[in-house]
Amino acid sequence: MKTTNEYTPHHDAEISIQEPLRRRLLQFLALSPLSLNVSAQNSPSSIAVEKLHCFALRVTNVQRSLDFYQSLFGMPVQARNGDAICLRIGEGPQFLSLQPCLPGEAPGINHIGLSVPPSQAGTISVQLEAQGLQRAAQPPASEALLNAAMHYWAAGSADAGVFFTDREGLLLQLCSNTFCGSANGDCDTLEAAPAGGLLQLQEINHFTNYMTHAPAANQFYMDLFGLRYQSYQGPTMPTIGVGDGRQFLMFVGGAQEGVPSNPARIDHVSLSVTDFNVERILAVLTEFGLSARQDTAVTPAMSHWISLRMPNRGGAEGGTPELYFSDPDGLHIQLQHVDYCGGGGYLGDDCAPLE
Repeated sequence: MKTTNEYTPHHDAEISIQEPLRRRLLQFLALSPLSLNVSAQNSPSSIAVEKLHCFALRVTNVQRSLDFYQSLFGMPVQARNGDAICLRIGEGPQFLSLQPCLPGEAPGINHIGLSVPPSQAGTISVQLEAQGLQRAAQPPASEALLNAAMHYWAAGSADAGVFFTDREGLLLQLCSNTFCGSANGDCDTLEAAPAGGLLQLQEINHFTNYMTHAPAANQFYMDLFGLRYQSYQGPTMPTIGVGDGRQFLMFVGGAQEGVPSNPARIDHVSLSVTDFNVERILAVLTEFGLSARQDTAVTPAMSHWISLRMPNRGGAEGGTPELYFSDPDGLHIQLQHVDYCGGGGYLGDDCAPLE
């Protein structure tokens, strides 16, 4: 198996879709250099998110992806909602949703869902608007998310909450902590996987997102959710802690000023597993039909690889092993120990609270 210790991008009413560039530019300029250095503080306008709750994979063949994820992880179907199939993660109601790609759409991780207490449902719109977002009466087309930046809209039910886009068109969902993916809230009857999984998932661990202005994104989400940094993976790559001190959001990329020409991208999602052992998991993935990646510049579908995060990126002496695989559509999934928090130590579990 080939390993690498270098950081590479493996983790490879009516809305106005024609939002004026001037307005978006002003939104970026409002994030002055001074504001980027201010620590996030809880305020009445911040949204008290609890956990990373769900995400959607856009895939070319839903049945093929269903067979893949159920066979590997033994995930039961928790809900069916139109053409979306929701697979339970751990004890639920956390889930991943498999959805077919829209015409002309490439496979990808469509959005990130975070849970909020039901008591906050009635105030989310006020809090979003306090951070500069505007209501849209209908969702934009998926290819128009960048032009629809800084808008929010209803997700379809009270439990599903709202969707919103940030300044770079990254799509997030704020949902109830009881949301299970069902349109009517009924997820009491699970559809068991055909067989037990080879690996057992515990929960969603983190998302890594590629941005044109990562420092601005970090400050925006700390302000919006009242969060703070949890660890650093290098001098310019902090993680934003969510929930219990293990989950996090990570925004990486440049610090390009002005209006972004391309939308942000969710590069990969990390899932925590029980009994994390690198060699054991690689053996399981190989037996399952995945091949060791041979070239860091090319990541085929159905492959696996290890990146050693060294001390210069906050890892352990000798490297913190970070384990990835690509699914049938080439989407990147990371697997880590249940205590992984993006920090130091061999398991990446050393995340002393940061001020």
